Amino acid sequence: MLSPRVVKLGGNDLDRPGWLAACARALVRLGPVVVVHGGGRAISGLCRRLGLTVEQRDGLRVTTPEVAEVVELVLAGPVNRQVVAALRAAGLDAVGLSGVDGGLLVACTAAGGLGMVGEIAQVRASLLERLLLAGLTPVIAPMAPAAEGGLPLNVNADAAAAAIAGALHAAELLLVSDVAGVHVDGVLRPTLAAGDVEALIDAGAATEGMAAKLRAAAAALRAGARAVRIGDVRLLEDPGAGTRLVAPAPAPAPAPQPA
Repeated sequence: MLSPRVVKLGGNDLDRPGWLAACARALVRLGPVVVVHGGGRAISGLCRRLGLTVEQRDGLRVTTPEVAEVVELVLAGPVNRQVVAALRAAGLDAVGLSGVDGGLLVACTAAGGLGMVGEIAQVRASLLERLLLAGLTPVIAPMAPAAEGGLPLNVNADAAAAAIAGALHAAELLLVSDVAGVHVDGVLRPTLAAGDVEALIDAGAATEGMAAKLRAAAAALRAGARAVRIGDVRLLEDPGAGTRLVAPAPAPAPAPQPA
């Protein structure tokens, strides 16, 4: 049975060719892997050039229909090609996809007045499994159509990676960016209980992008991923690097009652 890893590569670092190449070389040694990428910096840059407002709330982009068009153009276009090219140069047989391709992802509109922002409602895991069995490395741009059609919704890449990891019952979800892990009071935490995520966010210990990562990590564990870590490129080489999210222990089974 396949036991792939799902790796999300942070969008703010993808314009650093050296960083992306280092990630690609490390991914070669991980075994079966599905890659999900962001692209936030590139999206914001094009929005500004087009005179569109760039606004984020709690680490999520406010997405008007015009911004949704930019998201699709950037993520499924140059950013996806850039990641695929780096992986192929490192020796992986990478193939680029968006969440629209093959009905891979289906989303519903997220609450909170963010506009055309989606939450993943369905993952076609069988498509990814077939690609992995064929020796391919799927590289996914995180946008997803709603069931009723129309422009694809903008989906936070951490949340998309979490949904995919849960659907695949992934051996591990690795949320890779430029931070070493989750810091609380200035100290890197090697482990963190998933049940503490909302309290940390409420206390202001995790904000913006890190809050989105922590919520995605907890959602992945609930959905079926076996392990989740947050950190930098060292996650791909060192099994002890970063911050590991720990799922709550299952409740003990009730003792049998005497007959």
